[in-house]
Amino acid sequence: MMEEKKDSAAINSRRKFIKTAGLAAAGFMIVPRHVLGGRGFLAPSDRLMVAGVGVGGKGESNLAKIYSGGKSEIAFLCDVDDRRAANSVKAFPKAKYYRDYREMLDKDGKSIDAVVVSTPDHNHAMIAMAAMQLGKHVYVEKPLTHDIYEARKLREAAERYKVVTQMGNQGASGEGVRQLQEWLDDGQIGKVHTVYCWTNRPTWPQGLLWPSTPGAVPAELDWDLWLGSAPYKPYVEKLVPFNWRGWWDYGTGAIGDMGAHLVEPSVKVLGLDTPLDVQCSVGTLYLDEFKRGYFPDSCPPSSHVIMTFEKTKKTKGNLKMHWMDGGIKPERPEELLPNESFGDNGVLFEGTKGKMMCGVYGANPKLLPLTRNNEVRTKKKLARVPGDVDGHYTQWAEAAIAGYGKVQLSSPFDVAGPLTETLLIANLAIRGTDVPRTKADGKVFYPGRDMKLLWDKENMRVTNFDEVNQYVKREYRKGWSLGV
Repeated sequence: MMEEKKDSAAINSRRKFIKTAGLAAAGFMIVPRHVLGGRGFLAPSDRLMVAGVGVGGKGESNLAKIYSGGKSEIAFLCDVDDRRAANSVKAFPKAKYYRDYREMLDKDGKSIDAVVVSTPDHNHAMIAMAAMQLGKHVYVEKPLTHDIYEARKLREAAERYKVVTQMGNQGASGEGVRQLQEWLDDGQIGKVHTVYCWTNRPTWPQGLLWPSTPGAVPAELDWDLWLGSAPYKPYVEKLVPFNWRGWWDYGTGAIGDMGAHLVEPSVKVLGLDTPLDVQCSVGTLYLDEFKRGYFPDSCPPSSHVIMTFEKTKKTKGNLKMHWMDGGIKPERPEELLPNESFGDNGVLFEGTKGKMMCGVYGANPKLLPLTRNNEVRTKKKLARVPGDVDGHYTQWAEAAIAGYGKVQLSSPFDVAGPLTETLLIANLAIRGTDVPRTKADGKVFYPGRDMKLLWDKENMRVTNFDEVNQYVKREYRKGWSLGV
């Protein structure tokens, strides 16, 4: 009973603050109470009042992990699909349930401290932005956004609104990435010149035509809300809840799904910025003899992307990073014995004095040859996150309670934003392979299949193939907005 009175008092205090706090002149920002302090300030002893948007699948596990940290109350649930939400509704029976996040923020925003966004990629940015503009802390599933422009804007917004942010790439809080960095700093492999990242994804259909036969929308699903910012299309079977990942309108392909877990270790360990240039080749399907399939709405079945990054203190000159998906792998390092596992997903660092590798999340870091792991003893110098990868969630919740700028996070938007931009720059090259041009004689060709794209970071554009810049910032469907 005393706990209920305490929670009620905390909510009333929050409501009173929102009612009395003025709007900031620039951008009409609601100032978060942790900035002001005093009345309405969330004391360290209080629990974080969390709202989840997209609460099935990964959203379900995100909320469960955040709740298990003991610092958060899952107070609001929002999902466009009642079937997917069922487990979270059962797990948190006291939470108020919505289908439309806009209605939730409008009606109950005063009682919400933080928002967890676990929807399909195409709706991440606008939900997170709406929450941040109300002064809410946000945890957003990877990849942070669908478009490069969105990633840049979310990064700017996190600083503007002084909110605590974290992207859902748990490996950033893991032991593995810190071990890799300590080996590198200790000179165990010298300076790195090449990195290979590979995955067996996609594990969903890609490289195909959009289904021609519409399906019947399930009664439990609000299809219009699910589409959100994406262009309107009739509902088709098997798109929801998972196979949307292979369609450009909604997903970001294999690198969008796994890049935050596989590219992140090298970006962190080597201190990489966004790439200078990118080139790629993609797998394709042939429909008949010499008749190549053309499926511009769908991600390709496999790809090999090569990105160049500017030299850092830990690299030997500019660094080359290879991304391979669809089951494509780099050559096995000669230091790895024939029967020693290379893995379906992994990262390989090649340095001037040796090599090291790891798996997803930076897990299972290993020096090569493997016998070195029994010989090398490097002192632990970097602080660890309590709970390892699962501590990623508690770290965010505790930082939100402490207030903006008080706790260092593993993947705040000033880190997650550039990482996401990097993954999406790779996608510019992948999508560019299907962008046609017409010659003077009327014949169609695809210049992106044989080009290196040059990236202008400051202006967020490719300078030598303008047609792909349409994918840097997409047009939202009428009625939906990023709010900037």
